[in-house]
Amino acid sequence: MALSETEEGCSGGEGGEPDVILKTCVLGGFSEGAETRALISSLPEVHGDTVTSESATQRFLVILNRYQEQPHLLDPHLEWMLNIILEFVRSEKSPPSLVHLSFKFLYIICKVRGYKIFMQLFPHEVADVQPVLDLLSRQDPKDSETWETRYMLLLWLSMTCLIPFDLYRLDGHLESDGGKAREPIMDRILAIAKSYLLVSDTPRDAASVLVSKFMTRPDVKQKRLGDFLDWSLTIISQTDDQSMRDIMVLDGALQSLAKLFKHGKRDDLLQYAPTILQCLEQKRLSESSQATLRKFGVKLIQRLGLTFLKPRLAAWRYQRGSRSLAANLSMSQSNAVAAAVTPEEQEEDYDIPEEVETVIEHLLGGLKDKETIVRWSAAKGIGRVTGRLPKELADDVVGSVLDCFSFQETDNAWHGGCLALAELGRRGLLLPSRLTDVVPLIIKSLTYEEKRGACSVGSNVRDAACYVCWSFARAYEPKELEPFVTQIASALLVTTVFDRNVNCRRAASAAFQENVGRQGTFPHGIDILTAADYYAVGNLSNCYLNISVYIASFPEYTKAMIDHLIAMKINHWDGVIRELSTKALHNLTPQAPDYMATTVLPQLLPMAVGIDLHGRHGAILACAEITHALYKLGLQTNRTVVDLISSECVDALKNIHQTLHDRKQYRGFGGELMRPAVCGLIEKLSLSKMPFKNDPVITGWQWLIDDTIKTLHLVSSGVKDGIMVAVVSALSALCEEYYRAETGQADSQMQDVLVSQYIEGLKSPQMLTRCGSALALGCLPRFMIHSKLTQTLEGLQQMCGVTQKEGNFTEARRDAVRAIAQVCVQAGVCAHGCPDSVLCLENVAEVYGTLLDSMKDYTTDSRGDVGAWVREAAMSSLMDVTMLVASSAPEILSPDLVKCMMCCLAQQAAEKIDRYRAHAGNIFLCLLHSTEPVVPHIPHREELLSIFPVETATSLNWNAPSQAFQYITQLLGLLQYQCHTLLGLTVSVGGITESTVHFSSQSLFEYLKGIQDSSAALTQFGDTLLSIFRDNLRNDRVSIPFLKMLNQMLANSCFEIFTTQENHPFCVDLLALCKEFKKAKDISKLRACISVFCGLIQFQGEVRKKVLSQLLMLLCHSFPVIRKTTASQMYEMLLTYDDVIDPEVLDDVMTLLSDTNWESDLATVRTHRNQLCDWLGVPRPQPVAKGPVQAS
Repeated sequence: MALSETEEGCSGGEGGEPDVILKTCVLGGFSEGAETRALISSLPEVHGDTVTSESATQRFLVILNRYQEQPHLLDPHLEWMLNIILEFVRSEKSPPSLVHLSFKFLYIICKVRGYKIFMQLFPHEVADVQPVLDLLSRQDPKDSETWETRYMLLLWLSMTCLIPFDLYRLDGHLESDGGKAREPIMDRILAIAKSYLLVSDTPRDAASVLVSKFMTRPDVKQKRLGDFLDWSLTIISQTDDQSMRDIMVLDGALQSLAKLFKHGKRDDLLQYAPTILQCLEQKRLSESSQATLRKFGVKLIQRLGLTFLKPRLAAWRYQRGSRSLAANLSMSQSNAVAAAVTPEEQEEDYDIPEEVETVIEHLLGGLKDKETIVRWSAAKGIGRVTGRLPKELADDVVGSVLDCFSFQETDNAWHGGCLALAELGRRGLLLPSRLTDVVPLIIKSLTYEEKRGACSVGSNVRDAACYVCWSFARAYEPKELEPFVTQIASALLVTTVFDRNVNCRRAASAAFQENVGRQGTFPHGIDILTAADYYAVGNLSNCYLNISVYIASFPEYTKAMIDHLIAMKINHWDGVIRELSTKALHNLTPQAPDYMATTVLPQLLPMAVGIDLHGRHGAILACAEITHALYKLGLQTNRTVVDLISSECVDALKNIHQTLHDRKQYRGFGGELMRPAVCGLIEKLSLSKMPFKNDPVITGWQWLIDDTIKTLHLVSSGVKDGIMVAVVSALSALCEEYYRAETGQADSQMQDVLVSQYIEGLKSPQMLTRCGSALALGCLPRFMIHSKLTQTLEGLQQMCGVTQKEGNFTEARRDAVRAIAQVCVQAGVCAHGCPDSVLCLENVAEVYGTLLDSMKDYTTDSRGDVGAWVREAAMSSLMDVTMLVASSAPEILSPDLVKCMMCCLAQQAAEKIDRYRAHAGNIFLCLLHSTEPVVPHIPHREELLSIFPVETATSLNWNAPSQAFQYITQLLGLLQYQCHTLLGLTVSVGGITESTVHFSSQSLFEYLKGIQDSSAALTQFGDTLLSIFRDNLRNDRVSIPFLKMLNQMLANSCFEIFTTQENHPFCVDLLALCKEFKKAKDISKLRACISVFCGLIQFQGEVRKKVLSQLLMLLCHSFPVIRKTTASQMYEMLLTYDDVIDPEVLDDVMTLLSDTNWESDLATVRTHRNQLCDWLGVPRPQPVAKGPVQAS
C-alpha cells in the first residue's frame, strides 16, 4: 500500500522554482484486513467491559476513517466483515451488549462507505423479514446509547421489504394461539416507519429510506400510499419550526416525502403532487429559520417539479462529442468527432402544468438563500427541472438565473447563480448562444468582493465561479469557447495568483488546469500550470512576488494582471494585500514599463490624494514602488526617472505630501496609514534620485519624519513598529540623497540640526520618541556622523547608563544599544583616527563598556524579563562591532575587552530562556570560528575549539536544553570562563522550567562527578561558588536559584570529599553566608535556605552544631509555614543522615518532630523546641527583645 501524509510546502523566496517535496496521499488498497478481522472477531470477548469495548471501537474507527476519501477500497472486504458481524447478531446466545456493539461496528463501516452502497449487502430473503422486524420491535427508541442498532436495523428492513412477493403471504394465520388477531406485516412495517420518522436522532434518516423503499412496493402503494401522504401532510401542516420537537418531526416528514418522490413512479404520485405543493406553499418553509428544513423544502419541491414534467431528455440540449480527456488530447480540433446527434424527437405538444412555474419560482428563490446547502440543492433542482422543459421555457429559466448577477443582489444570490450556471452547463442546458451573456458575468464573479465593515464577503462566489469555469471546460467544444479564451484565462490566472483566499487560488488553478487539458486553447497553459500548481499557490507572498512575474512574462496576461492590481487590490481592505500588491507592481514594471509610466502612474496619482483611505494608502505605496522600478530600468539605459515619466507626474508625486498636510490627513486613525505610506514614498523617491534637491518639499518631508518620531506615542500599539521601520528607512534614504554637498561632505547646517535634535530626543519623557531618536541616529549615513561621532555616542551611552540604573525606558535602551553598533559600523574603524569621526583606540573601550554593561541588564516589570531585549541587542551589537574592528584594526582590541565579551556571552549561553541562550550561543560560536577576520585574544581558544568543533556551528541546537547544556558546562573547566558560566547555570539549575532544570543539573553534576578525585579543582569550584553567592546575596534573581542549586549539589553528595574534614572552610563560609537569609521575609527564600541547612548537616565538626542551632531557631520562626517546613525537612534529614545525632535520642527527636503541631502558638512550640535543644546538645536560643522577623 502506498500511503501517506501530504507535506505541503512552497518556496516563498525570490527567484527560482519552488522546491517542493511531495508525498502521495493516495492509498493503494485496504491494508489492515488482518487487524480488522481480529478486532471484529474479538467482539464476543470485549463487549462486556466498557474500557475494552471502547478501545476496540476507537481502533476500528481510526482504521476505517483513513478510507473516508477512498471508500471504494473497502468494497472487496465489506462482505466478510458483514458476515462475521451478522453471525453475532443472529446468534441466540448473543447478549444484548454484544448485539449493540456489533451494530455499532456496522454503522462505522456504513458511515465510511455510504449507506446506499452498504445497505445492498444486507441479506434480503423472505426468511429475513420477520427476524429483523421482531428485533426492531424490541428496541427502545429513547435509548441514546444504542441508536446505531436502530439505524442499521431500519436500513436492513429497507432491503428486506424489497422481496418480490405480496406481503400478505407472509402473514399466515393472523389469529394467534391466544385468539388475539396479530397485526399484518405491512401495517407493522408502516407503524415502525412512522414512529421512527418522529424521533430526534439519526434513525430518522434511515426511516425516510425505509419509507421510500416500502411505500413504492406495488401492493403497499395500492393500499397505503394515500393514507401515508395524508398522514405526512397532516404532520407538516400541524407543526411549526419553533420547538425543537416540531423541527425534528418536520425534518422526518419532509425527508421521507423527498425520497419517496425520488424513488416512486410518476404515474403513481402525479395525482398527489398538486396537493403536496399547495401544502408546502401554505407552510412557507423558505421563511423558516432552520436551514435543514429549507433544504428539504427545496429538495421536495424540485422532486414535485420533476413529477409534473414527463421524464425525458431535452432534444435541444447541447452535447459535446468526446468527454474523455485522453481522447480530447489525441484528436486535433479539425477532425474532432461531431456531437452525437440523435434523431430529433418531435417535441410533443403537451401543456406544461401551471405548478411548474411555482416550482421554478421556489427554486430561484432557493438560489438566494443565506445557507450554502439550500443554494446548492436549489441549483441542482434548477438543472434537473430545466432538462425536462421545452427550449423556450428553458431559456426563460436561464434568463432568470442570470438576473441573480445584479449588483442589487447579495453575495448569496451571486453564489447561487454561479452554482446554477455550473449545473446547467454541465447538463448541456446552457446553449453556446448564451455564452456571450454568461461569460462576462462569470468574469465579474471571479473577482467579486463586497466590503462588510472591517472585512469582506465573496470568497464563496469566487470559488463557485471557478467551478463554473471548470464545468464549462468539460461541457463545451473548444470552438465554442474560443472567442472567450483570453477573458477566461486572464481572469482565472488573476484569481490564481492574487486572490486573498487560498481555497479560491487553488480552485482557480484547478479550473485553469481543466481548461488547459480539455480545451487545449489556453495560451502557454502547460508552462503556467507547472509554475502555479496546487502547492505553489498555497503561499500568498510567493504568488504575488514570484508566480505573478512569471505569468506576466507572457504578453497575453501582462496588462490584465496589472489592471486587476490597480482596480481591485491596491484599495483592498486588508493592508497586507495592499502592500503585496504594490510590491507586485514593482516586480511587474519591467514587463510593461511604458504602460506603467504613461497609463498606470497617471491613473494612480489622483487616487493617492483621493477620498478613500485604503485607496490612498495603496496608491501612494504603488506610486513609490513603480517610480523606483522605473528608476532601476532607467539605469540600464542611462536614463533618469524624469526622462521616463511626464513632468506632470513628477509634480504630482512632489505635491502628495503637501496636499495631505493641508487636508490634515496625517492626524488620527488615517494618519497611522498615511505616515508610513508617505515615508515609503520619501524613501523610494530618494532612492530614485528625483531632482528635488533644495526644493521646499524636502523640508516638508523632513518635518513629517521628525513629527512622526515625536508623536509615535499617540499611535495604536499594533502599528508602531511598522511606522518606526518606515521612518528610519525614509530618513536614511533622504539624508543620503539630499543632504550631501557636492564635495561629498554633509550639509553642515542640516547635520548640526538633525544630530543635536535626535540627541535631544534621547532625553524625551516619551519612550517611543527616545526609541525613534536612537534608531534615527543609527541610520544616519557616514557623512552625517563625520565630526559628530563623540557627541552621538555620548548621548546614546548616557541614556543607556542612566535608564539602566533607574530600570525604565527598556525599549529605548534596546534601540540605543542597536544604534551604537550601527553608528560604529557607519563611521568605520581607524586605529589612530580622530575619535570624533571613527572608532579608534581612544573610544573603543567606552563603546565596549556600554555594550558589556547592557549584557548585565536584568530589568523586570509586569511583562517579565524585559532586560532580555537589551541583552539580545547588546549581543548582536558586540558581534557587529567586533567583526568590524577585527577586520580593520584588530590591534585596538585589548585582551581584557575580548575576555569580558566572551565571558558574558558564555554566561548568557548558560541561562534559562531558550531564545536568548540560542542567540548568545550562536554569536559565541560565530566569533570563535570566524576566520575572516580572526577575532584576537579569545581566552582558551584551543580548548574551546576542541569543545566546539567547527561543525557544531550548524549541528548544535542551542534552543534545546538537552543539547546546549552538555556543551556549555564543559566551560566550567576553563578557569577564565568558570565564574560567568556558573553564574549563568545557576539560574538554569535553580529555575522552574522542568526540562531546563533537568538537563542543566544533569550536565552540571556530570562535570562535578568528573572532578571528584581532584581536590584542587573542587576547591577552586567551591571558591567560585562562594564568590558568586557573596556577590549576589541581595540579588533575588540569583540568590534564590543559587540556594536551590546548592541544595541539589548537597543532596547529590557533590562535596563528599569536604565532609571528611572537620570544619572545612567551604562549609564554614557557606553557613556564614546562608545565615544572612534568616531575617528574610520571602517564603521561597526561607524554604530554600532550610533545605540548604539540612544538606549542610553532612559536614563534620563544630559546623554541624551551628547548622542544628540555625534549624532549631527556625522551628520558632514567626511564620507558621516556615516552622512546619523546618520540622518536616529536619525529619527527612534525620532519616537520610541518621549518624549525625546520638542514637539514644534519635527516636524521641523524630517522634517529637512528627507529632508536634508546629503551626500552633509560639509559646507551645518553644517548649518543644527547647526539649529538642536539650536532646541534641545544642544551647537553647535566648529570646531577643526586638526581633524583626524571628521570635525565639
